[in-house]
Amino acid sequence: MPRLALYALTLCALAVMAAVVSFIQGSWLGIVWVLLAGLSSNMAWYYFRRAKVTGNTTG
Repeated sequence: MPRLALYALTLCALAVMAAVVSFIQGSWLGIVWVLLAGLSSNMAWYYFRRAKVTGNTTG
């Protein structure tokens, strides 16, 4: 898996965890974290598909 896709997936997982913590604490800031998770998951999908099409798996 390409390095940028792994970074984006890691960011997505961290953003989801931050959103859960924010919502548990009663903060509406979690909405920002959810949006960031969506953006980073789309970035991961893009980098994965781009690497698959070009045949580049190292980054």
